[in-house]
Amino acid sequence: MGVSTSSPEKGISVVTVDFPPVNALPVRGWFELAEAVRAAGRDQDVRCVVLAAEGRGFNAGVDIKEIQSVGRSALLGANHGCAEAFAAVYECEVPVVAAVRGFCLGGGIGLVGNADAIVASDDATFGLPELDRGALGAATHLARLVPQHLMRALYYTSRTATADELYAHGSVWRVVPRDELPGAALGLAREVAAKDGRLLRLAKAALNGIDPVDVRRSYRFEQGFTFEANLSGVADEVRDTFGKAGTAQRERRDPSEGTRLKGPE
Repeated sequence: MGVSTSSPEKGISVVTVDFPPVNALPVRGWFELAEAVRAAGRDQDVRCVVLAAEGRGFNAGVDIKEIQSVGRSALLGANHGCAEAFAAVYECEVPVVAAVRGFCLGGGIGLVGNADAIVASDDATFGLPELDRGALGAATHLARLVPQHLMRALYYTSRTATADELYAHGSVWRVVPRDELPGAALGLAREVAAKDGRLLRLAKAALNGIDPVDVRRSYRFEQGFTFEANLSGVADEVRDTFGKAGTAQRERRDPSEGTRLKGPE
């Protein structure tokens, strides 16, 4: 359990997240993930990093129960940890391929939105249930996956989009059956890693340099409103309903159920 790194092939490093039951990361998990990705990128023998996950889904965001039990120190830790993990993916010295299975929610969007490419299983769903969690953030990264008006609708409603829908928008490279996901992600990483490593590092820096949005600053701006929501008390009111029976918010569902973009409630 935790964050592990493996090297299945020359030039490829796989960073795998495993925090059962749903990969809702505790504070330490976000920092461990950030360091693992940065370490992989610093390795001059690595030309591509694959970000993967074990278990039922790719990522269910922050560990809300940890925040409820520990309090605001955990909230601050989660905010800083998320910022570092998202930045580590974006600033990794080599391209990062995200291999997404099942649900990709909240902080998961921050990770894949900052990745260089996404390969997804056909059961993958993507969304930001932040308003149901008493939080704000990662619209910066969702906006890198879908057009602006769709991003806003998904954000306001806490609905999710499928891998096929993101493929139609061009943000997912391939959609494959779940059992084929590891091989498909490695296949793309292998193609990337076949390039000259020195040029790949220059290319990553160049592409980040021409990005129209400073993703680190943009996300930190969003987080300021999360702090405001906490200071006003509204965040605690919403967050305290998390996991309680009889509530109507979607976030209480099993993350694997999802809430698809299309179709009635």
